[in-house]
Amino acid sequence: QVQLVESGGGLVQPGGSLSASCAASGFSLDYYTIAWFRQAPGKGREGVSCLSSVDDSTYYADSVKGRFTVSRDNAKNTVYLQMNSLKPEDTAVYYCAASSVYGAGFLPLNEYDYWGQGIQVTVSS
Repeated sequence: QVQLVESGGGLVQPGGSLSASCAASGFSLDYYTIAWFRQAPGKGREGVSCLSSVDDSTYYADSVKGRFTVSRDNAKNTVYLQMNSLKPEDTAVYYCAASSVYGAGFLPLNEYDYWGQGIQVTVSS
């Protein structure tokens, strides 16, 4: 079965850290552009971070730059998002996505072939 399965996330106090994983099955992530998006209640889905399929270069939204880190483990066919110094405004459902489009940076949402189920990240005291 072709799918992306997310794990991690949870509840943390401001300034804390969380991590998220996105494991692919039924296909290899090696040649896919990978992105993490998030969606807060009442808001649209926004790009958080992505890994280029060209050279594994990384991109981050200004709101998370310096705090979040995206990485890939091809042997485990898994992508990770490490989230540090979390803020209440980081609260959202986080989604990973994979696109076969050859390129770098965030793509239009309809260019992603596969989506994870979403995990909740809540930052609150």
